Amino acid sequence: MNAALDLAFDTELFDAKALENGDKLPRAAYREALKKAREVLFERFQAGEDIRKLVCARAWVCDQLLAHAWHGLGLGGLNDVALLAVGGYGRGELHPGSDIDVMILHSQEQLGDAESTAISDFITLLWDLGLEIGASVRSLSECVDAAREDITIATNLMESRTITGNEQLRIEMQAITGAEHLWPGKEFFKAKWDEQIERHAKHNNTEYNLEPDIKNAPGGLRDIQTIAWVAKRHFGAATLEDLVGHGFLTEAEYRQLSEGLALLWRIRFALHMIAGRSENRLLFDFQRQVALMFGYTDSNANRAVEQLMKAYYRAAMNISMLNEMLLQYFDEAILRAHESAVIKPINSRFQLRDGYIEATHNEVFKRTPSALMEVFVLLGNDADIIGVRASTIRLIMESAELIDEKFRNDIRNTSLFMELLRCQHALFSSLRKMKRYGVLGRYIPAFGAIIGQMQYDLFHIYTVDAHTLLVLKNMRRFRYPEVEEKFPVVAKVAQRLPKIELLYLAGLFHDIAKGRGGDHSELGAVDAHDFCLHHGLGKWDANLVAWLAQSHLIMSMTAQKKDVSDPDVINEFAQKVGDIVHLDYLYALTVADICATNPTLWNSWRASLLRQLYTQTKRAIRRGLGNPIDKQEWIAETRNAAMEILENENVVEADANRIWDQLGDDYFLRESAEDIAWHTKAILQHPQNDGPLVLVRQSHSEQFEGATQIFVYTQDMPNLFAASVAALDQLHLTVMDARIITAQSRFSLDSYIVLDENGESIQDPSRLEHIRENLVRTLSHPDRFPEIVQRRMPRQLKHFDVKTQINISQDMANGRTIVEVITLDRPGLLARIGRLFMECDVVLQNARIATLGERAEDVFFITDKQQQPITDPERCEKMALLLRDQLDQAA
Repeated sequence: MNAALDLAFDTELFDAKALENGDKLPRAAYREALKKAREVLFERFQAGEDIRKLVCARAWVCDQLLAHAWHGLGLGGLNDVALLAVGGYGRGELHPGSDIDVMILHSQEQLGDAESTAISDFITLLWDLGLEIGASVRSLSECVDAAREDITIATNLMESRTITGNEQLRIEMQAITGAEHLWPGKEFFKAKWDEQIERHAKHNNTEYNLEPDIKNAPGGLRDIQTIAWVAKRHFGAATLEDLVGHGFLTEAEYRQLSEGLALLWRIRFALHMIAGRSENRLLFDFQRQVALMFGYTDSNANRAVEQLMKAYYRAAMNISMLNEMLLQYFDEAILRAHESAVIKPINSRFQLRDGYIEATHNEVFKRTPSALMEVFVLLGNDADIIGVRASTIRLIMESAELIDEKFRNDIRNTSLFMELLRCQHALFSSLRKMKRYGVLGRYIPAFGAIIGQMQYDLFHIYTVDAHTLLVLKNMRRFRYPEVEEKFPVVAKVAQRLPKIELLYLAGLFHDIAKGRGGDHSELGAVDAHDFCLHHGLGKWDANLVAWLAQSHLIMSMTAQKKDVSDPDVINEFAQKVGDIVHLDYLYALTVADICATNPTLWNSWRASLLRQLYTQTKRAIRRGLGNPIDKQEWIAETRNAAMEILENENVVEADANRIWDQLGDDYFLRESAEDIAWHTKAILQHPQNDGPLVLVRQSHSEQFEGATQIFVYTQDMPNLFAASVAALDQLHLTVMDARIITAQSRFSLDSYIVLDENGESIQDPSRLEHIRENLVRTLSHPDRFPEIVQRRMPRQLKHFDVKTQINISQDMANGRTIVEVITLDRPGLLARIGRLFMECDVVLQNARIATLGERAEDVFFITDKQQQPITDPERCEKMALLLRDQLDQAA
């Protein structure tokens, strides 16, 4: 052991200190030794010493202290008691903040009072020293009972070792709790496999969580330990390396597993150092510090933290892959050892064994390299194939190096890849296996580059490769009958796409250039075009896939940031799309992309926006791009439809026109006929001097389906918007859309579309009434401006530095100025922006609100008090500066 640690645990010095203080236990010396040992270990870690030595050294440190204290309390003279390390500590592996699990083992029926008191003093001492002790006291018979009831205890006992005391006790305990008496190999393996399945489910069955638990998530330390436990229990393998001798691991796989373990240990050691306690979650709070500690630096293409996480995700995927392969081997060797296999031939290269596809001999891929593609096509064409047999997984991974330029240019392989995309079954799982087994990243090197590529934000919750395959999974699901209820429009669109494989190719390439620097959409489009031509597609098909890769964001951005009720917006978007075929493919790609980016993004509100954009654009294309929708025609149609509704409700046309004549064209462009009728009837029934009119309802409009509508009719005033959104924020409502109309009578007609804190519309009638009453109170006294919400910022948001960007442009066609605000999302943000607009003496006409993870990307349409755009450059610059400074200062 390192000399510095030997000095920290000089037992003669401890004894001298004890005599000096008249105490058998030199507590101060213990604390000083622990502190010194910790400092030495941290120094050695930062110097880059092998992590294996450090975790063993930490265990050794604790061994020395515990043994000295044990003897100091007179327990060393007892022949029928032993102090054992169990669990990870029993393996001799201990991280700075890990629990120190010990068991006091004895052979008595019941300990005497003196012994019990000494043991209690021993455990109390360890707690007093600040050690995280997990202690149990058991007799030999109690060990048997506890192990029989709990497999976790049985596992801990299996990994125990003696720190001090009678070693024979441990040997006897392990004999009576061994596989011959408790938890025999089959039962132990099945229980551990079930335990892993349950554990993985808690982490969404993915290695790619934004803040992964490096111990318990798929591909984490527990996956390695599960392999080791089964190997030790059933095969008597003392170490993972022994599995090489047993024929379960190759030397290369063992090295891969060891390297993955070392990386996870380094990360865990760093987490414990930074947190100052046990911490297994690689939280945003720690990711930057760990990346810096590991020597990563920001580059033009990738941040340091993204490079760290890419290394972690790749290691986790490899560990998960090896875990999957080994557990399948164990399944065959343990659970199915005496079963007769059912073999069904497929062709000369492959056969089914108990439902798993396997190579007929070990030379299959060497003799026929194209079989590396064929095996996945066979999977996709037969829904009854359960998976790939472990031995064949190994052959595929070992043979993946055969995929070179010659392989990629072989027409047999390009044809097989396109055949895979046209398969009827298991496209997602086949491509996922191709990725995990090392085939997909070699066949498409650009895809190989994005494996494990994360984006350091809260918007993209998956790595680029995982997201890409989820996009294809969603595309596949659109054609399943059971998803028509959730995706009624896109399901019909997907069914009528002439070549579904073109959609899959667009999904495969839409993000493939992320992490390279530059515009990933443009770079991906080039890759997609070349790939399509190389795989025998015609120019029209290749151009369509490339256009989709390049344009995959335009539909979602248009729906989020522009007013899709504006005919000019629809006409502009229709010009970009060109025809209904392009529109159909783009719509399917957009929905699949959003749903695969973050599950919280897709809700009824966002669905209704995209559906409206799709429907109106389709209508515009059918009219002819040279015959755009006329605004006056649109207004006339809307007024006539609204009047028809009102007449059916006995509203006099002249009364309605009296209100409408005070409103400009914008009102009839932005609002639906149903909402106009709703507003008009309520205004006519509302006494003029009875304070503000506030209407709240779950939206019945197709345009705002899945949201709650709020309509406010009151006298106009400078702080109306700011007061309204502040009140809504206090009610924990998220404003998605705001439309402000000022009538000639100086009354304001404001419409808000809101969602609750879960991104859903409000269903509860009592809550709807509470919202209405609160707004009436607020707007009856707008001079008593509600306080901007001071709720605590969520933990995750604190770790993102989003500098405020203000982009100001002119919409001269509609006589408005557009202000785009990109800033860190936070409680009370919209109310703060509303107050700043009030200070700038501008009038808000419309707002589109979009929250993308930690970023708020909101668009506001404003005018001056004369309803004119703000064109003075100096005034625009002052407003931009005020917004930037105030929002950054508040963040």
